[in-house]
Amino acid sequence: MTEIVAVGGGTGTPVVLAGLKKNPQHHLSAIVAVTDDGGSTGRLREEFGWLPVGDLRQCLAALADGESSDEMFNLLFYRFGGKGGLKGHNLGNLILTAFEDIKGSPGKAVAAVAKIFRAQGAIYPVTENIADLIIDYRDGSQATGEHVLDDHTRGGKTITKLSLSQTSQLYEPAKKTLLTADLIILGPGDLYGSLLPHSLVKGFNQALAKSTAKFAYIVNLMTHYSQTHQMSANDHLTEVTRYFGRQPDYVVVNNGPISPELLKLYATEKEYPVKNNLSDNGPTKIIHGDFVAQVAIRLDSNDEVRRSLLRHDADKLATCLTGLI
Repeated sequence: MTEIVAVGGGTGTPVVLAGLKKNPQHHLSAIVAVTDDGGSTGRLREEFGWLPVGDLRQCLAALADGESSDEMFNLLFYRFGGKGGLKGHNLGNLILTAFEDIKGSPGKAVAAVAKIFRAQGAIYPVTENIADLIIDYRDGSQATGEHVLDDHTRGGKTITKLSLSQTSQLYEPAKKTLLTADLIILGPGDLYGSLLPHSLVKGFNQALAKSTAKFAYIVNLMTHYSQTHQMSANDHLTEVTRYFGRQPDYVVVNNGPISPELLKLYATEKEYPVKNNLSDNGPTKIIHGDFVAQVAIRLDSNDEVRRSLLRHDADKLATCLTGLI
């Protein structure tokens, strides 16, 4: 059995999990960022004071039992409409928040819900401590909260430093799974919102350094105007290496075509394909390929948070990543 750990959050890590879970020889684990403070997750965090659960819920849906995964997906992703107090809330977020209250531990809450939904793998918060992201910009300004990273009014600014508002400790089961992994996969996902926050948790980089697992990084398909504007693939890799203190053994980067219609839509938001300027002569092996999903993602009109229209293809990524083991 091959131990594979996916590190990230948002919508990217669930794609990796969904593709890899089809192989019964893989034992999957996800270590998920918990600094989200926007949308339904942010409202629940503010009201109840528990760890944000949105990214955990997406990984849970991706790992749901194959025979019932469609129904589990519908349940976990159902979002309330109307005008009541539940408007915009996600049912999966409410379930996880309830179990946080019952169990008194975010990690135990996710484990309990994963058992109910017969998840084909383990899901861990990177930490059980609540902290906010602190973002420093090149112009000397500073902002607090992950939601800021989706604020286009701040678009085009260069981020120089990411930190946490308070010290957070690596969740012990997450540490153990890093140390026993055969392959650790970072991304795809928002660089500053979903990936780099893991490196800020005390103990994560130390466990990554001790791990004998291969370390693979999947570069995003598109730039993000309020996070990675004009950043090339090499710029992304440089930041990953700087924050995690370890050079990835592999970098997976797309060279497949993206439809002109989607490119036009992204261009209206000042977002463009990540320029691939990675060198094939360095210590990191660069894997080029067509990893684009051919179907654009449909967005929920009740969702309060802006989502990406374009995703990686789960099966294409799974084939590529399995070849690294």
